[in-house]
Amino acid sequence: QVRLVESGGGLVQAGDSLRLSCSGSISAYSMGWFRQAPGKDREVVAAITGSGQGTYYADFAKGRFSISRDNGKRMVYLQMNGLKPDDTAVYYCAAYLSNTLYSVDSPQYWGQGTQVTVSS
Repeated sequence: QVRLVESGGGLVQAGDSLRLSCSGSISAYSMGWFRQAPGKDREVVAAITGSGQGTYYADFAKGRFSISRDNGKRMVYLQMNGLKPDDTAVYYCAAYLSNTLYSVDSPQYWGQGTQVTVSS
């Protein structure tokens, strides 16, 4: 059983930065961050392999967001810079039953999510 708990969400202004944290990661698994805005489908934001050497970013996240992990602490992070109102969403941590990034859209475990709201 994998239990993932997100933290770090909140209300920020456009241009601000925010770091999301996820506890409960497993070093053997790839981990990811997803988000779901009101009225929209859940979408992948970024993913990282177990070693941390491989990463994937959605186009909207490239250059602004950075995913990292600390396997000793069983933590995964999402650093978000230059936030925009369009980034407003519930952000979810996810775990994959693999150590690859071949199926970034299909994790097997989910956290409960943390709300990020960006005001203009």
